[in-house]
Amino acid sequence: MEFKHVPVMLKECVEGLNIDPDGIYVDCTLGGAGHSLEILKRLKGGRLIAFDLDPEAIAFGKEKLKSYSDKTTFVNADFKSLKEVLADSGIYGINGVLMDLGISSPQIDTPERGFSYMHDAPLDMRMNPARKFSAYDVVNGYDERALCRIFREYGEERNAYSIAADIVSTRKKAPVSTTGELVEIISRHYPSSPSFRTGHPAKRVFQAIRIEVNGELDGLDEAVTDAVKSLVKGGRIAVITFHSLEDRIVKNALKELEKDCVCPKNLPVCVCGKKKEIEILTKKPLTASEEELKINPRAASAKLRIAERV
Repeated sequence: MEFKHVPVMLKECVEGLNIDPDGIYVDCTLGGAGHSLEILKRLKGGRLIAFDLDPEAIAFGKEKLKSYSDKTTFVNADFKSLKEVLADSGIYGINGVLMDLGISSPQIDTPERGFSYMHDAPLDMRMNPARKFSAYDVVNGYDERALCRIFREYGEERNAYSIAADIVSTRKKAPVSTTGELVEIISRHYPSSPSFRTGHPAKRVFQAIRIEVNGELDGLDEAVTDAVKSLVKGGRIAVITFHSLEDRIVKNALKELEKDCVCPKNLPVCVCGKKKEIEILTKKPLTASEEELKINPRAASAKLRIAERV
């Protein structure tokens, strides 16, 4: 797989991080290394720690960033282990952290990875191919109630019940083995006229299954909190989200960290001891410019939130 990936809101992210040339930065989702490269260009004595679950992304990143190898540490792991990785490395304060929570374009565009509803391929969707649990296991192993739940919760799919029931009925004859077979099932529950459609009919179900396979929302709020608590004073966190569920989690986590005292208002003095930990710099999330959307339509749903440690 060749990682041709256009980094989303690159200028806004790099400017938002307010990079210290001698600081320590973390890119939680290396992907095509676009964001990482721009961070590294601005470092002198500083360092970048780049996480990615996908070993192919790590291999590509090492090649693309080889001229900055003395400033880069690659971690083939989930960024939710950031706290432990920093502690194991003896790092107890970083200057910035970037979380781009979107799936990498190469993962979508490589048919055999099974992420795309535009290609017929084995049901997979694993961000880390070394893991055994895949989309095939979800589609053929979950009961009707579990399928309906993830389609509703993670995909906000209005036809969740009928699609789940159809999957269970279909797999009684033979397993649903490919993305094409799954698309065929989903399409039966949408009108044939394109005027009734908002995007591809399989988009929401595929999103839901991908989130379930990779546990994308599990522990996300704790990961944001851990990242913020790893920042030095004046350090910044920038988070790009691509759908409402993860954006809500990120927004609520940042709001909680910004609160100063959560005692009932009728108490004369604070007894909770909670102190404000960040200042949210984007009261409304930033979105991609019209110019960027012309080049990269996949940025249309992206939202960028930035906060600074106080």
